[in-house]
Amino acid sequence: MSLLEENGADFTTVEYLKAPLNKDEILSLSKKLGLKPSGFVRKNESDFKENNFSEILNDDEALAEAMERYPKIMERPIAVKGEKAVIGRPPENVLTLLV
Repeated sequence: MSLLEENGADFTTVEYLKAPLNKDEILSLSKKLGLKPSGFVRKNESDFKENNFSEILNDDEALAEAMERYPKIMERPIAVKGEKAVIGRPPENVLTLLV
């Protein structure tokens, strides 16, 4: 967020651990990222391992539903601008949205 602030970007923070995204929002985010849901899931997160979500990695719909129920398994932060999104790790990734 500090990189966005330093560059004068107007942004809104969505704390999806407090207000989880629904399945459709996750699938939309997937398109904006240009990644399948398996590309922005945290495979080392305990919720992911304890629920055997590795078994549904190739099922976008099922994984999006899992991410809705267990938002901690979603990578964060994710920055979105219009129809584009990037994972904010490393933080410099967010700068690609400013051009």
